[in-house]
Amino acid sequence: MNRPAAVEVPKLLASSYARTFGEAGRAWIAALPALAAELLDRWELRRDGEPGAGEASLVLPVLRRDGTPAVLKLQMPRQETTAALIGLRAWDGDGMVRLLDHDPESSTMLLERLDGARTLTSVEDDDVAMGILAGLQARLHSVPAPQGLRSLGDIATEMLEQVPQAARALTDPADRRHLRAWASAVAELAGDPGDRMLHWDLHYDNVLAAEREPWLAIDPEPLTGDPGFDLWPALDSRWDAVVAKNDTHRVVRRRFDLLTEALNLDRTRAAGWTLGRLLQNSLWDIEDGRTMLAPSHVAIAEALSDR
Repeated sequence: MNRPAAVEVPKLLASSYARTFGEAGRAWIAALPALAAELLDRWELRRDGEPGAGEASLVLPVLRRDGTPAVLKLQMPRQETTAALIGLRAWDGDGMVRLLDHDPESSTMLLERLDGARTLTSVEDDDVAMGILAGLQARLHSVPAPQGLRSLGDIATEMLEQVPQAARALTDPADRRHLRAWASAVAELAGDPGDRMLHWDLHYDNVLAAEREPWLAIDPEPLTGDPGFDLWPALDSRWDAVVAKNDTHRVVRRRFDLLTEALNLDRTRAAGWTLGRLLQNSLWDIEDGRTMLAPSHVAIAEALSDR
């Protein structure tokens, strides 16, 4: 019997790991083909298509021993992958891609196969798309967070400590005012950070068409917190199309209304935690060397202030 062809690591993934993790990332990429071959053999999987990759993982379409389609997802073990495994086990396929097996040592996951070519972005009617996403999010938030996840309370404390220095890095006084205002919103809410399990990255491209349900969520980065902190990725979905309509405030407010109604959230509290998410994203941007706030963040904040 012919040996299966060795897994070729996409250049995008190799570059991402070298840039993000340095020597450790390059070493992991170098060992990746052997790891993939070992797990394909251990779980008796057959390759079934070309590999896919983003900036953090390699995804191999496979067939299980009984012919069931699945995907093998390989990524470097780190806090985010540990959290994803905790979340996938707790959700157990309810609104979420199902975890079929995993390797604790390497953090590799065997997941049910969804239609990677058809995301929620393909649904043209934005109200329909947002309604689908909100329905999935409500199911995900209904699950109490298990032990082992990061807490939004801890994250809020860390963010507030970073704000004074980060604000000094911004060149526009208006941006500094925005950043401090978002920090003030977080400070008011930080004493009650919530206890739900959040996806943390649920946008249109992280919802895929499926067979056992029409749509399922993928790629969670779970943490424990208030559902309001989970709204920004949905508000920001398909942002170029939102801007092209030249009516960003109306679209953002409409999306916010649909989400908060479907999730039964207090609107003021949800708006405050959304500003907290804008603060988190901006702190990451400043850490990466940016000296201005993202225009989309400012537009979303202004839209919520006008609600």
